[in-house]
Amino acid sequence: RAKTKLNIMKSRLLIAALIILAAFSASAQPHPQDKGYNFVQNISYTSADETDAYRLERCKLDIYYPETDKGFATLVWFHGGGLNSGNKEILDGFRRQGFAVVSVNYRLSPKATFPAYIDDAAMAVAWTFENIEKYGGCKEQIYVSGHSAGGYLTLMVGLAKEYGQKYGLDVNKIAKLYPVSGQTVTHSQIRKERGLPDGIPVVEEAAPIYHAANGGAPMILITGDRDLEMVARYEENALLQSLLENFKHDSVLYEMQGFDHGTVLAPASALISSDIKRLWRRHSTSSDR
Repeated sequence: RAKTKLNIMKSRLLIAALIILAAFSASAQPHPQDKGYNFVQNISYTSADETDAYRLERCKLDIYYPETDKGFATLVWFHGGGLNSGNKEILDGFRRQGFAVVSVNYRLSPKATFPAYIDDAAMAVAWTFENIEKYGGCKEQIYVSGHSAGGYLTLMVGLAKEYGQKYGLDVNKIAKLYPVSGQTVTHSQIRKERGLPDGIPVVEEAAPIYHAANGGAPMILITGDRDLEMVARYEENALLQSLLENFKHDSVLYEMQGFDHGTVLAPASALISSDIKRLWRRHSTSSDR
């Protein structure tokens, strides 16, 4: 209990600081052109023998990365949109931060159904581990995050390890996970695919909570204000955090007070950027010894 209270106190202090830092925009930039950074678009991350037309269309990613630096950290980012809409994006909050961003498109419902989008997310992270060094990145410093549906995919890739294993990915090697406002029960779009009643939570293999005992990479769960978020979104994340803590999983939950489901992206991106840079500096210092 003392540890939980300390985490809550630390979270509130950090959130207060990040709200000040979040004055910059969290809007997406489809074609960022920043001095000192390269931006490569529409790289296919499917296998060379892929024949499915929809997968060939959607399974593409963009890479935004430092031009001259080597050994930089990389954030794999999954867009939101309820698993049925949305496109890859580079948030302003992740630009010019000294790390790379791999922004991923994945198949969408109803054209694709469970577990297609999770398979795609796992394949994209596996692709990043296999290829980021070609762009100058460090594969020991790969982070994964996403907002809303992207937060759900982050959780499923990080906790349901079988998806990554299918593509040769050891998710324990992910440096850290940052799911933002993700559903931790079975996603509402998957419930819709199955004809289940709206608004009633389900916990089974498609729910991140179902996989909580698996352990895995360190994690920061992030939500908006419990009174402003989508229904039960904070509470779902609080339940997952409680389970993770019980299983000794290195994790913490931040509630961004005063922010709703959409506006939470500004302070969340500030928190994520700050944490990645802190961990990258620690890794670099350790590697230089």
